[in-house]
Amino acid sequence: MPLSAAQRRQYRALAHDLKPVVQVGDNGISEGLQQELERALDDHELIKVKIASTDREERRELIDEACESTGAELVQVIGKVAVLLRRAAEPNPKLSNLRQH
Repeated sequence: MPLSAAQRRQYRALAHDLKPVVQVGDNGISEGLQQELERALDDHELIKVKIASTDREERRELIDEACESTGAELVQVIGKVAVLLRRAAEPNPKLSNLRQH
C-alpha cells in the first residue's frame, strides 16, 4: 500500500539521522548486494542506500530496481542517497506508531 504524504514526512524525519547501510557501486545490484538489501530491510525496516553512479537516470533505475526486487517502498531520494522502507512481519517499535491500521 502506498505511503500517505503524512507517513512519508514522518519516515523522512526518522531517516534524517540514519547513515547509509548499503552502497551500490558501479556493478549495480548483484546477487550479493540483493541479499545485503534484504538483510538490512529485515533488520531495520527503514534504511538509507547510497548509489555511487554519477548519472541521474542510472541512479533512478538502480533505485527502482532495488525497490522492485525487495518489495520496498521509496520514501525519499536526495542526490545519491535513497531512503527505503519495507515493513517487517514483526513490527519495529520505533516505527509502529506510523503504521496504518
